[in-house]
Amino acid sequence: MANPFKALGDLNKLRQQAKKMQQDLAAEEVRVEEGDVVVVISGDQKIKHFSVQGVTSQEAIDVLNKAIKKSQELAAKKLQSMSGGLGGLMGGK
Repeated sequence: MANPFKALGDLNKLRQQAKKMQQDLAAEEVRVEEGDVVVVISGDQKIKHFSVQGVTSQEAIDVLNKAIKKSQELAAKKLQSMSGGLGGLMGGK
């Protein structure tokens, strides 16, 4: 008989790996400069710096981050509906 708790252990291990990956991504940064525009974004897709002609705005950064978060939530919902959620991946409902 299979151990029903093994799946929970595997799930916990996956969760820990995902958390570590998120932390690693958050520590990475990408900097793009084109003309007078500079954007620095972390690997977990959070705007760290945004300036146009040397002028930066925390309000603009906050709005950009809000837009990114909403697009990520939309993508997550689409993926979840396509895959039937995690239950569909694990053979349950």
